[in-house]
Amino acid sequence: MKEIIPLSTIDASIEVPGSKSITQRALIAAALADGKSTLLGPLESEDTRYTAAALEQMGVTVEKDKEKWIVQGNGGRVATPDKEIFLGNNGTATRFLTSVAALGTGTFQINGDERMTERPILPLMLALQGWGVDIASINDNGCPPLHIKANGLSGGKTVLPEGKSSQYLSSLLLVGPYARQKAELDVEGEILSLPYVIMTLAVMEAFGIRVEANETLNSYKIPQGKYNAMEYAIEGDASNASYFYAAAAVTGGEVTVPNVPVPSLQGDAAFVALLARMGCQVNKTGDGLTVSGPEELKGITIDMGDMPDVVPTLAVVASQARGRTTIKNIAHLRIKECDRLHVMAVELAKMGARVQELDDTLIIEGKDPDKPMHGAEIETYKDHRIAMSFAVAGLAVPGVKVLGEECVAKSFPDFWERFQLLYS
Repeated sequence: MKEIIPLSTIDASIEVPGSKSITQRALIAAALADGKSTLLGPLESEDTRYTAAALEQMGVTVEKDKEKWIVQGNGGRVATPDKEIFLGNNGTATRFLTSVAALGTGTFQINGDERMTERPILPLMLALQGWGVDIASINDNGCPPLHIKANGLSGGKTVLPEGKSSQYLSSLLLVGPYARQKAELDVEGEILSLPYVIMTLAVMEAFGIRVEANETLNSYKIPQGKYNAMEYAIEGDASNASYFYAAAAVTGGEVTVPNVPVPSLQGDAAFVALLARMGCQVNKTGDGLTVSGPEELKGITIDMGDMPDVVPTLAVVASQARGRTTIKNIAHLRIKECDRLHVMAVELAKMGARVQELDDTLIIEGKDPDKPMHGAEIETYKDHRIAMSFAVAGLAVPGVKVLGEECVAKSFPDFWERFQLLYS
């Protein structure tokens, strides 16, 4: 259990580790490239370790040191592992490596922890079947564990029947160049978290594969080819930076994150624009941004379909604002590491916040001078983003205790050490 000590104000500059999302995409591209790639500034965390270990089971060598990882790619050749590939609760890796496994020859089994076996993957399975992949959900429920009789990708046209998880689409795009014939991909329904797809396309292009997409980004033509081995620098993680920006917002202080660039590949970098709408000042400082909190935050109404990972951070900031905040189009939070939509409503309510949970919306009424929020023991449900968001809440509300605080290892292993720098 971690008890958070409130702060009346903050003045700090804190670097964040490399982007988890970019690290995992770059790892896949480097693994499929022909030759040796160097990833500069990758994130070393539980999730990225699962991804690297799985790629090593598939015959890829990943040499790690503190500043860089060297990946020896096999040009799209995928070895058959001698045991199942276990990916914990790493949703991104599970979706990405399912498609990578399909490039191989032989039997692959992909599994995860209890929560991962509840997280849907059927749309990706159906799209892969359209490319000739023999894939099945072992429990016949459209979730892992998965059984794949791999024999490469036929290519041609396939359809992704829903875009509710951008990870399905990114997974297919990343492996598409290695199909036996030119691959085409159409997506049905709304594509949520679209900035993550744009990130995938940018990483692919950096490694030498340029995908042709239509204006609405729901139809793709993927050229045949191989990724180029290269040196690739990974920018700081914008999702993890959100907690430090939010710390400035709720305390009326000032925080600089110097290593999330402007512009950024990451959609979550737009979180600072939401803070600006709530009354914060945002200024460019060197290669990064400085956020200064106002005397009083104000509520906003916002569609967060494209920025799901920072919804918990925004919800905490909203609890310290004046007036109502309505966070819409976030039903996909229910299939994350936990049901984040429900958990944020429950845990904020524990602290006395007035929160309404709808199917795809959170409504947070904000501060009430007559009924101030109070401390509580926060259950994290083993979800890193719940833990880090409520750390921010504890800066403004006395008595917040975060249970299971070690879950931050999933994406930000030294979060608590860097969080402590706010007190310097």
